[in-house]
Amino acid sequence: MTGSTSASHIQVKSIDHVTLVSKDMEKSRHFYVDVLGMEDVPRPAFSFAGKWFQAGETMIHIIEQHDQSGPAGNQDVSGYTETRTHHFAFLVDDALSAQEVLNANKVPIVCPAKKRPDGATQVFVLDPDGYVVELSSLPE
Repeated sequence: MTGSTSASHIQVKSIDHVTLVSKDMEKSRHFYVDVLGMEDVPRPAFSFAGKWFQAGETMIHIIEQHDQSGPAGNQDVSGYTETRTHHFAFLVDDALSAQEVLNANKVPIVCPAKKRPDGATQVFVLDPDGYVVELSSLPE
């Protein structure tokens, strides 16, 4: 069965959003809106602080860290250089050009732009709370 739910499986259509906990929502807004170019969009009036950012169909929900939330970010990012860990990726037009913007904005680079075996280019960075974010562009 396509496009429906049956007793044997669920048909996932897409990722609706990713939720991240942040220590500083203005730093998160700067990263996702000013650096990555997402749109700051309205969110429902939850009982806790947060922000929603959108780029096309992709949404990031930021929750401000509080006594009833999980902790913000990766807990130890000192000396962090691994790309084969928990991360999420955004498709961009040109990862090499994106790296120049990231450098200009002093965004910490986990792994500089490199080619994957299939020819795509990827660069890994840290957001303000230490979440690993991949920016990738399709092969030329």
